[in-house]
Amino acid sequence: MAIMKARTRTQARLADYLMLGNLTLACPLSRVREALDKHGRHSRRRRGLPHEVLVYYVICLCLYRETAYEEVLHIVIEGLRRVYGDQIRDVAVTKGAISSARVRVGADVFETLYRSQVQPVGPVRMAGCWYRGLRIMGLVACTLDMHNAPDNAAYFGYPDATPGTPAFPQLRFCALAECGTHILLGARLGPHGTSERALAGEVLEAATGEMIVIADCGFTDFALWRRAQANGARLLFRACDSHVFLAHESLPDDSYLSKIYESPEARLRDDGIVVRVIEYRLDTDGRTHRLMTNWLDAGEAPAEELIALYHRRLPIEVAIAEMKTLLSDGMVLRSKKAELVRQEFYALLIAHAVIRKLMTRTAEEAGRECKELSFTHTIHILRQLLPHKVTPPETQRGVSEFGG
Repeated sequence: MAIMKARTRTQARLADYLMLGNLTLACPLSRVREALDKHGRHSRRRRGLPHEVLVYYVICLCLYRETAYEEVLHIVIEGLRRVYGDQIRDVAVTKGAISSARVRVGADVFETLYRSQVQPVGPVRMAGCWYRGLRIMGLVACTLDMHNAPDNAAYFGYPDATPGTPAFPQLRFCALAECGTHILLGARLGPHGTSERALAGEVLEAATGEMIVIADCGFTDFALWRRAQANGARLLFRACDSHVFLAHESLPDDSYLSKIYESPEARLRDDGIVVRVIEYRLDTDGRTHRLMTNWLDAGEAPAEELIALYHRRLPIEVAIAEMKTLLSDGMVLRSKKAELVRQEFYALLIAHAVIRKLMTRTAEEAGRECKELSFTHTIHILRQLLPHKVTPPETQRGVSEFGG
């Protein structure tokens, strides 16, 4: 485990409490308590660390990974008291007590909070967020390393490695990334051996009729396609080079209608799903690339626009890099139990979304795009801006201090 840098209580910065303000605006205390009640995990004892405080604490650990555990707890308690007053009481606990409380709360509370609170936020007028009235979403998949503990290894497993090469256990996850803001929605995780397509099928259930979902060729599967369009989402996937399309009808923009089939037998019966295929070449490689979409009307979505839109998806990979930026100590999830790894994973997604929402609001107010702002620099500002040593006075309370 990484050595945490200690910081005295009098060194807590005003920016730390501003971060707590943004966190409580993104995840209000009432919603935290609802999630705890839903899973029967609310605090049963008056003594010890209240579970609602613990939820914010675990999220803040993702934002302050180089700060002593005790100091992060102090920041959380004092920051929450500024917002919620006497609803939050003082508490002094040991690391062992914190670990026990995390086990009692579990991961389901954090997953519920993540799914209810992390939603698309891209403003209609912000470039890169919308295409013809639809939110631009990208399907992403990745792996994350974790602490090399026996329980983690037994549940999540290791990636393939050459004999004698040490490796960390890994989880695999898939999510929808809002292209304009990088917020990760509908995430699903599993052991390293889980198929990306299996996770993607669950993730795409979060796609709605107000979205166009862009994906690479690894996700061009009949069952996945059928599942993805069930909720009315527009789809724009790159087709595998080996996929065979027969042109059934040519369209004015040089795209054509074809079908995809579940099996060779279904192809013989002509029992398939109609798709629109767009073929094009790039000057950079000279190869023919093919996109497939369920947006069949070439007049509504011209081929040139969809080609440009597909290549706009590339920056969404930055969202994965941003999550790893938050994992500053070697990019490893530090929990030692599989259940707490899941808990930390959803807390990390919430923390990432809090920062991204703040950046989106800042960019919108300045009339700029989110991509013009630096994620790393935003974290630096949140931690270092207004370096006044403060201990929040009991008399100064209220959400208004944090812009709410």
